[in-house]
Parts: sequence; C-alpha cells; structure tokens
Amino acid sequence: MSLTDVSEHFPRDRPDAVHPLVRPTDAAALILVDRSKRTPRVLLGRRNPALRFMPGKYVFPGGRVDAVDRRVPVYGMLDPESERRLLARVARPSPGRARALALAAIRETCEETGLLLGTDEAGDPGRLPGTWSAFGEAGLFPNLEALTFVARAVTPPRLARRFDTRFFMADVAQVAHRLEGVVGPDAEFVEAGWFSFEEARAAEVPAITRAILDEVAARLAGGNRPWQPVPFYFSRAGKVLRETIA
Repeated sequence: MSLTDVSEHFPRDRPDAVHPLVRPTDAAALILVDRSKRTPRVLLGRRNPALRFMPGKYVFPGGRVDAVDRRVPVYGMLDPESERRLLARVARPSPGRARALALAAIRETCEETGLLLGTDEAGDPGRLPGTWSAFGEAGLFPNLEALTFVARAVTPPRLARRFDTRFFMADVAQVAHRLEGVVGPDAEFVEAGWFSFEEARAAEVPAITRAILDEVAARLAGGNRPWQPVPFYFSRAGKVLRETIA
C-alpha cells in the first residue's frame, strides 16, 4: 500500500458548522460506463436542488446500504479480487458485508435512474423484498458478476453526514431493463445523462467525484485488469490522503 497527500486537489473551505465526530455509514455508488463508441462515457445524475446534501451536483448514482441488501437473492458472485479488497481496511470484514455493498450500488442505481443491472439466466426470482421489488417484477436477479470494485472514499470528519463509499464499475451492456419516469423534477435526480470523461470533469461535480473520474479513466486506459489496485481516499490531521489497496 502506498500513501500520498492529495489535499491540493480538494477544496479547503470550512463547513458552515462543525459537528461531533460520527462513524461513517456504509454506502456504495455505481459508475456505469458506455464503451460502445470510440470515446467512453459515464452516467451522471444531477441531484435535485431542493436536497440538503449536495444540491444540484452531478454525481454517480448511489447511497447508503439498507438492511434489505443483506438478504436479497442474487445471481453470481463478486470476482475474488473485488471481494478481497472490499474486506481490507474494515473493522468487521465479512463476505456478507461485501455483497451488501455491491447490492446497494445496484439498488440505488435502480431507484435513482430506473436502470436495472440484472439477469434472467437463473430463472424468475419471484417476489423480492422492499425496494428490490422492481427486479422481481421484471423477472431479474441482481447480477453481482457485472460489478468490479474500483475505488473507496470516506467523508472527512466533523461533517453532519459521513459515508464510507465503495465505488463499483459496470458496463452499460449489463443493464437488462429500464423503468420509465424515475428521473424528473420531483425526483432525487432531476436529470441524468452520459458524459465523456472530459465533459464530466467540467460539469458541476464534487471534488471526490472528479477524483474518481480520473481514477476510472486511468483504470480503463490500463485495460481494467483485476490486478489493478484500488484507490482509497480518506482524511487525517486535516489532510486528504490517497492510499492504494493492492
């Protein structure tokens, strides 16, 4: 593992209020990549300006892990390298936790964009619990084999909301179904679209999103190999640090 100070790439603005130190919540995000054309594109959604957290920002679909993510039936397994790295640098590592993180990325993408990463190769899953019901209605199991773990970032301390976010990547070809009417003026994403990496960097994105865009672009340029290390961003003593999980 290597450690680098990358503070210069992140804004030094102080928050409006300093909050008690809270433990980050497990969360996940999905980076959908379309490589059907010469220039790869990624999916970003613009958060509703009325939201308190990152209003109006362009982000990857994602959110916190829900309890239901631990018990929904799935198709396939995470690739061994992704699972191993997901279990690194955590207090209570378990395969179930790694799986729940990956499933949260799939579920949140469905909820925020209407895109379902699933498969019918294992038959009909029947009725699925909670917010996973859309997969059951479409006759799809969520597809773990579609995902690769590519980055991790922890929100700095003393902020009101803190997340320990794992970023997964998948090809848009793995999208098996689309729900209409999910994105709109009253939804969490008021719009969603495909951006080249250059366009995405120029959009109104948070600093960490821009950093992850650079990481994913480099990973794709390197062939997206299983052995490629995973970057891990976190804060210590007022500095933003980047470590690699080999």
